[in-house]
Amino acid sequence: MPEDKIVNCMTIDLEDWLHGAVSTSYPITTRVIHNVERLLRLLERYRVRATFFALGKVCEKFPILLNMITTAGHEIGSHGYAHEPVFMLTPEAFRDDIRRSIDVIVSQTGTAPKGYRAPGFSIDQRCLWAGPILTECGLAYSSSIFPIRGKRYGMPDAPRWPHRWKECDLVEFPLTTVRILGKNLPMCGGGYFRLLPWPILSWAIGKVNREGHPAVVYMHPYEMDVYEVNNLKRQGYPISMKKRFMQSLFRSRIHGRLNRMFQLYRFGPMAEVLGIERSQERRLVLS
Repeated sequence: MPEDKIVNCMTIDLEDWLHGAVSTSYPITTRVIHNVERLLRLLERYRVRATFFALGKVCEKFPILLNMITTAGHEIGSHGYAHEPVFMLTPEAFRDDIRRSIDVIVSQTGTAPKGYRAPGFSIDQRCLWAGPILTECGLAYSSSIFPIRGKRYGMPDAPRWPHRWKECDLVEFPLTTVRILGKNLPMCGGGYFRLLPWPILSWAIGKVNREGHPAVVYMHPYEMDVYEVNNLKRQGYPISMKKRFMQSLFRSRIHGRLNRMFQLYRFGPMAEVLGIERSQERRLVLS
């Protein structure tokens, strides 16, 4: 497929920074509403439709979020309920977490999600039992595996492109990597999107497209909130100096980078890129 015809996936992990990145014991703040509003305005400007992987607890506290997102025409997937790493859960606890998240989404939107993303990309060799449970819960695809060798997450030997799980019928759409000198390197989201030079990020998306594949770009609404970390520190939350520095560094770049990216490349929600229709038919085009 020609490079300029490929539709990439724009994905957003819908969570609040204080609760999701610092401690789940902390409250979910109203900043998440303002950050989602800011992101939706930008997506609307470029007519980009995305997949929001919604955390159940966040949407339970602020039901307005899913209404805003679905009204704007975006896809809703599950990000679980409590933001617990999958490899820290038992299969029974994981099943309960997924079902609770789906219940929240269905109660607020009237539609069951098709996709799932694990908190912190926490599906790895320790918890391959997760795929069959996701299928059992009615999910058609996952975007939870990062095919890299990382300190906190990763399956370096996993396929880099969409594929079916060996253990079940679930389709996995891995996070995007670029292969250089025999290693898979992450490029297209989160801290990588903030810290790497823009020419490298743009080159990476283009390289993946030239190879005939869609890229998966991921982010969190809070990454557009430039002053959040320092403001929360001033409010008395015990945020370490390292976390304060790393989590706020170059957030000011995000808005401009998204503008440039949306001008250069095409994006859509993950279910559409995979060919999963609203009717739940699975017409999948896999590499």
